[in-house]
Amino acid sequence: MSLSSSPGTSPEPEIELLSHRDPPAGERVDIAGLFAEHHLGLVRLALLMVGDQATAEDVVQEAFARTHAGRRRLRDPGKALTYVRSAVLNGARSVLRRRAVGFRRAAPYEPPVWSAEHAALLGEERREVLVALRGLPRRQREALVLRYYAGLSDLEIAETMGIGASTARSTLARGLAALARTIGEES
Repeated sequence: MSLSSSPGTSPEPEIELLSHRDPPAGERVDIAGLFAEHHLGLVRLALLMVGDQATAEDVVQEAFARTHAGRRRLRDPGKALTYVRSAVLNGARSVLRRRAVGFRRAAPYEPPVWSAEHAALLGEERREVLVALRGLPRRQREALVLRYYAGLSDLEIAETMGIGASTARSTLARGLAALARTIGEES
């Protein structure tokens, strides 16, 4: 909205009033495009965190639903993917917290086998890494999954986890060292 000047007076500068209206069309978040491009990768990320396909899909669906519902409140549409990644990570954390009571009394978690082919392809080395990864503290595990599975940079990991870039780098280093000790590949 701009204030206009009357004829014969000097023009006043345009003043834009702040309001809670929709962002301009060029700045809207394209949730459908974001979903089409990143859904599979986010489901895989959630799958590594929660351990089963159905729950991973639910976590990602919930993250996209909440992003869609609050899309008008996103201040920077360019950071929508980072927001959705964070929502997926937070959703996975919530699932794991809810499972914690049952896991304390149950047998140790074994990743599900979806098919005979999958079980045959899952090598002993990969199984050992996954078991060692599950034994890491939550923050180290999340940082390693975001780096080596999702392929995120230090800054993207920091934004997704809500920590500083230097904290992300040190968490990655500590996680790798702990993983190497667990697997027995120290140099």
